[in-house]
Amino acid sequence: MEQGMNTRPFERGNTPETSLRAAQAQVDDWITTVGVRYFSELTNLAVLTEEVGELARLFARRFGDQSSKPSDTGREIADELADILWVVCALANQTGVDLTDALAANVAKKTARDADRHRNNPKLQQP
Repeated sequence: MEQGMNTRPFERGNTPETSLRAAQAQVDDWITTVGVRYFSELTNLAVLTEEVGELARLFARRFGDQSSKPSDTGREIADELADILWVVCALANQTGVDLTDALAANVAKKTARDADRHRNNPKLQQP
């Protein structure tokens, strides 16, 4: 187990759950009303890269060996993950990908491919 990693499942609050399809629709609505229009796919890919980098920096400071800087104050993992999800939804919308269907297909692919692989990996066995 990595040092500092929380393995408990998230706790559900009183906020209504949002499906991936609803999230994609919400992002599309925001972009077309508040944001005026979509950035190009390439720009959104660059934004996604930037957001993942911000999450990596936060992880390096919180769970890794780097010390925090004053600019890290107030930065939250949840917000960084939400930024990433937001841009992923935008890219999915732009490329005609239904993330609900894509995730279901991806989980099925991983299940078929890895059904025994991880279970039989001695490195993953509980002590």
